[in-house]
Amino acid sequence: MTTATLLAQWFPIHKPKGPTFKNTTTRFDRNLEETLDVRRSDKAVFTMHRNEPHPESLDFSTLDFLHLSKSGLIRTAFLQELAANPDFELSAGGSRLLNGNNPYTEAAERQIAEFHNGETALLFHSGFEANVAIMGSVPRPGDAILYDEYIHASTHEGMQISKAIYKKSFKHNDVESFREKLLEIKETEKIIRDGKRSVIVALESMYSMDGDVSPLKELIQVGQEVFPDGNCQFLVDEAHTTGVYGNQGRGYVNQLGLEKDVAIRMHTYGKALACTGAAVVCSNTVRETLVNNARCFIYSTAPSFPMIAAIRGGYKLMQSGETQALQDKIQHVVKHFAQTIESNDTYEEAVDEGILSIPNIEGWESKPFVTHVVPVMTRQRYTLFLCYHLQLAGINCFPIDYPVVPKGFSRIRIVFHAGNTDEEVEALANSICEWAQEMLDLEASGKGAKVPRAARQVHAAQEAAIEAR
Repeated sequence: MTTATLLAQWFPIHKPKGPTFKNTTTRFDRNLEETLDVRRSDKAVFTMHRNEPHPESLDFSTLDFLHLSKSGLIRTAFLQELAANPDFELSAGGSRLLNGNNPYTEAAERQIAEFHNGETALLFHSGFEANVAIMGSVPRPGDAILYDEYIHASTHEGMQISKAIYKKSFKHNDVESFREKLLEIKETEKIIRDGKRSVIVALESMYSMDGDVSPLKELIQVGQEVFPDGNCQFLVDEAHTTGVYGNQGRGYVNQLGLEKDVAIRMHTYGKALACTGAAVVCSNTVRETLVNNARCFIYSTAPSFPMIAAIRGGYKLMQSGETQALQDKIQHVVKHFAQTIESNDTYEEAVDEGILSIPNIEGWESKPFVTHVVPVMTRQRYTLFLCYHLQLAGINCFPIDYPVVPKGFSRIRIVFHAGNTDEEVEALANSICEWAQEMLDLEASGKGAKVPRAARQVHAAQEAAIEAR
């Protein structure tokens, strides 16, 4: 199982390095270290570490939603695709605009478009790259971009190079805020009001840090009401819903029956499909715009055969209906978690005292579906305490903190998978409540620092690591 020593490596105490580099290295490196020290002092520095879960730990962290990677299903589908094309070349050979295009890649894009009921599709190396390509090449001068304030970093990256001069956010999942901003655009931007330019609305189907879904149907209704001529168009990032929602995993837009109302959908394959890459499902006009204007498409080597073979293998699993039971299993385990934790006497007390909050399981029984990403909120200084407790109990999950989420909104992100059992889910719920009871007892005692057992063990290991340097 995970040990306190290992957790001390994953969550080290970051000391400033700039002063120690004085006169021992180049000014260039010292400048960089001084910049990093700002992040260190803000407890916002990232470190790469091999946080592979122990073989005996319970996985509530990875993005293998459908359990395709761990179960080996995607590996089998991938190998079958390779066997059916034994003469494949490993190298793509160049850009899609030069030597990198081929019938196999084009067949994959047709397969993707047909599956998602779209006109066409275009493959990219990642969802990040696809979002940058869309935002950087689709909006024209005079267009406006209106985006959910919690939109992914990749969309922000794309907006930095976008030709749109109007870029504003609306409050997260707030339909009235969206209406207000859209009316503001209509009032102030004559070229859009006259129908000569468009509003591109960027949002995610499900937000990966909060585990909540977009009120997409209501937002589209507002867009059509304010701009009845159709110059308000939607881009939906389906990164966390591809494979998990909709008929056979076609996504959230499909689940809501809104495929004809969404201009651009971005599906990624590094999560539920357990491979790599992404595709933009769109009209032929949008595809041609991307091909001619997206610099990361024009100047990148094309996707390799193995990458596309894995994607096609994933689609064949979905098309065969083999993943539908896995989608259903995810719904079951999340509901079982909600039922288990809410039936624990400690949970209600901890919620009342402000020690625990799990917003997106509230009212789960009346929801048409639940989401597989569940943030567990607590007092900010307690977030790591809960992480340590769960890790030492053999439950693999991690905190999400600033700058990934705003300051003051850190949380433990629980990710459920089709491979989780009822017993594992019960162990998770009971372990959270066990920790909450310890914190309730510590707060009630009124004695000294309220540091629970697991945190004390990790703190001791962190201090030992500093002394050993």
